[in-house]
Amino acid sequence: MTLPLSSALHTSALTSLPLLARGKVRDNYAVGDDRILMVASDRLSAFDVIMGEPIPGKGELLTQMALFWFDKLGHLCPNHLTGDDPESVVTPDEAPQVRGRSMLVQRLQPIPVEAVVRGYLAGSGWKEYQESRAVCGVQLPEGLTNAAKLPQPIYTPAAKAAMGEHDENITLERTVEMIGIELATKIRDLSIAIYQEAAAIALEKGMIIADTKFEFGLAPDGTLVLMDEVLTPDSSRYWPVEGYESALAAGENPPSYDKQFVRDWLEQTQINGKPWNKTAPAPRLPREVVEKTAAKYREALERLVG
Repeated sequence: MTLPLSSALHTSALTSLPLLARGKVRDNYAVGDDRILMVASDRLSAFDVIMGEPIPGKGELLTQMALFWFDKLGHLCPNHLTGDDPESVVTPDEAPQVRGRSMLVQRLQPIPVEAVVRGYLAGSGWKEYQESRAVCGVQLPEGLTNAAKLPQPIYTPAAKAAMGEHDENITLERTVEMIGIELATKIRDLSIAIYQEAAAIALEKGMIIADTKFEFGLAPDGTLVLMDEVLTPDSSRYWPVEGYESALAAGENPPSYDKQFVRDWLEQTQINGKPWNKTAPAPRLPREVVEKTAAKYREALERLVG
């Protein structure tokens, strides 16, 4: 069953709280000076461009999946959840915008590094490997193919870009320059540990986490805290185990539970006879692409928690 498009929330409009920022997917509101209400909209971004058409139910699915992972991984690292009910900080008439798609979290000092961990060679990593046999300065063996499992997970950080711009892949050495060796090393080691544990859990459910990105912040007492979303199909590349081996043998991208479906469609799309240049405005997504993408998000959550 597909949800009607009218049920989607492209952009929240809360007036009872000050708006801090609108990201690609989340709208963040200040709750006092120590908490943030994060509302996961149904917006979808691809190639760092926000699509005009929302994906119905996506925000709720992302939130449920993030909460699942925060619960599973809490023993490895503190997270930013306060445990407070998001509906308790908005007016009753605003509650429907918040219900099921929000997290009330600690306000932290964000660290300007996206902690990317790759267990498989895919996407930009595959492109970079073909050119240099390395990804973000990490040398890899010869002879790897698209979607190949790496000998061990690698840490390939990125510098967070301004809204509408592409995040920039950087080396570990560059992160040391940005945030110091102690913090840079701790984030690398923690990110790999979180990825390895999550990948093992997902594999038991018949899903491969090819790669993912984490974001961290510092609490007022200096504690390193896992924040934002975690291990959702927006921040991670999920593949079903069935179909993986045949895709690997053919050198193709495996079927995906994330927005790869939209990316693939956009890569084929032409505007005025030319490929889309991956800058705003994005091509209009057909209803079929919206519905299939929504179904992929639903299937990922059901498979993970079912």
